Amino acid sequence: MNPHAKLISSSSLALGTTIVITSNHWAMTWAGLEINTLAIIPMISKSHHPRAIEASVKYFLVQAIASATILLSSTINAWSTGQWDITQLTNHTSCLLLTTAIAMKLGLVPFHFWFPEVLQGSSLTTALLLSTLIKLPPLTILLITSNSLNPALLTTLALISTALGGWMGLNQTQTRKIMAFSSISHLGWMTLIIIYMPKLTMLTFCLYTLLTSSIFLTLNTSSATKLSTVMTSWMKNPPLNATLMLTLLSLAGLPPLTGFLPKWLIIQELTKQEMTLTALIAALLSLLNLFFYLRLTYYSTITLPPNTTNYMKHWYLDKTSFSSIALLTSLSALLLPISPTISAMF
Repeated sequence: MNPHAKLISSSSLALGTTIVITSNHWAMTWAGLEINTLAIIPMISKSHHPRAIEASVKYFLVQAIASATILLSSTINAWSTGQWDITQLTNHTSCLLLTTAIAMKLGLVPFHFWFPEVLQGSSLTTALLLSTLIKLPPLTILLITSNSLNPALLTTLALISTALGGWMGLNQTQTRKIMAFSSISHLGWMTLIIIYMPKLTMLTFCLYTLLTSSIFLTLNTSSATKLSTVMTSWMKNPPLNATLMLTLLSLAGLPPLTGFLPKWLIIQELTKQEMTLTALIAALLSLLNLFFYLRLTYYSTITLPPNTTNYMKHWYLDKTSFSSIALLTSLSALLLPISPTISAMF
């Protein structure tokens, strides 16, 4: 991509996210979401591959429908209440439409079909943006309006997303699709607790962003887009694969790694809210995610290829991103002991 085009897209992405986070007016929020959509499309289609073009068209259509639904929801609410303030969402129809639109934006079940396909058609760095930064504006809107939304509907969407994210990830062989279903499952955990403890949702999102960034940067360094490529990437950099194992296990939520912290706090809060059955179902469904994370870990660090490979062996690796990967991996594995400090911050 042209450096000037990349600068404009990156700046627009930051601007759109900032507008959504800081605005209280529905029109400004909608404008920020549109800026985000238009900024990320050139990044998705930059390779000019047919799959990338298809992914960008799918992303545009889904986001356009979701943005139109948000605009319709805010208009109905303004017609009913006479206000365009985000926090004054009182109309029942508007709440239902907004829940649908945000679920489409985030990729929650049953509006998740576009997300794995778009990630598969994007590069690993663009897939990282789609899994983390692009999720922040709609999650912020959900956070602000959560008190007005239907708790039973959000809990149902969250549990189904957690279940289907784990179930659909079991049979995948493409790393980007595995990370897509992982994202759907984690968004289910965030949505599950958003009404009862919004700050915990933001903590979960921050830690998820940290872990996912570490995994995507590691996969990008070794150019691993399939499980078969992951299996042979140990020849390029064995220490990098060892740290990938720790990050994957952390994302699975195994103690004593960082990823255990949000699941632990969410289950604890759900138990306090007398939702023990919901907490039990979510904990059991997380075992599905654990299976495909363990499979990815097994492929990356334990399995040796059964025969000689046709992959070109790199005699030199670009080490410019190693320092950031080292920092992110350290944080991904070692933050649990300071969990009281992190909890106090949020």
